[in-house]
Amino acid sequence: MAKIIGNKLENIPWQERTEEDSMPIWRYSKNPIINRNAIPSSNSIFNSAVIPFEDGFAGVFRCDSKSVSMNIYAGFSKDGIHWNINHDPIEFQGENEEILRKEYRYDPRVCFIEDRYYITWCNGYHGPTIGMGYTFDFKTFHQMENAFLPYNRNGVLFPRKIGDYYAMLSRPSDTGHTPFGDIFYSQSKDMEYWGHHRHVMSTIKGDKSAWQGTKIGPGPVPIETDEGWLLIYHGVLTTCNGYVYRMGCALLDLDQLWKVKMRSSNYILGPYELYECVGDVPNVVFPCATLTDSETGRIAIYYGCADTVTSLAFTTVDELIKYMKENPL
Repeated sequence: MAKIIGNKLENIPWQERTEEDSMPIWRYSKNPIINRNAIPSSNSIFNSAVIPFEDGFAGVFRCDSKSVSMNIYAGFSKDGIHWNINHDPIEFQGENEEILRKEYRYDPRVCFIEDRYYITWCNGYHGPTIGMGYTFDFKTFHQMENAFLPYNRNGVLFPRKIGDYYAMLSRPSDTGHTPFGDIFYSQSKDMEYWGHHRHVMSTIKGDKSAWQGTKIGPGPVPIETDEGWLLIYHGVLTTCNGYVYRMGCALLDLDQLWKVKMRSSNYILGPYELYECVGDVPNVVFPCATLTDSETGRIAIYYGCADTVTSLAFTTVDELIKYMKENPL
């Protein structure tokens, strides 16, 4: 049995699998957990990140407004299911006014490293790039330098240093709704200057694993296990009705994080339910966060649905590793 390397989380949200659930991930029966109008200004709330905080949970949420401007908001929960999201977006502090100017902010991730909570997001700066910031209390937020030049999306930090280096996954991009995309690894000694870029994995052309044939991108913060880093990611297929977003998983080497040890040919979750298939952007499941419990191996996955609402699903580390072994790429 694989073991999650990390902390116990006794209050992790959880629901047991039913007999009808045949996939390695099963949905929370009361999805969606955050509806599109959870705050007065919101048109939609999706593609958001949560993390254990104090005696409950905190999160950073993508809320597109009724003018359909994209921004990120802090929120809090006692149980990880029922959320109170601030009505005003996060206001970042920083020494450089050039960096603080906002074009848009969306699809955040949150990662605790050492003594603070780091936030990464897709940041508008003459095109999409990886915005970075941090907080100690989810009340005051500090913005750092952008990690990369435009264009890039899906910046996801690893939850600890690898030797002397911080580590990040990202997906180089372009100005528009990128019709391509592979996952890359980068490292930094100071969270400002990123280099030693390494290719991690590509899309799969042909019908061997067509669900991830157009583009892929890292999802939640990778989960450290005794067998490798467990990566949940999104993959996209171009159909006659547009893009379809699904979830997949891979296992990366513990020390050389750009080396893929295992990867599933089959997706682990796709848009089946009405709230995943119908919305502002139909046919999308997009994972941005997980909660994990090292004692039980449980994993709770937060994901955006149809670019409209936020939902919750469950699995275990053993389920995902077993699924990759049974459906290898």
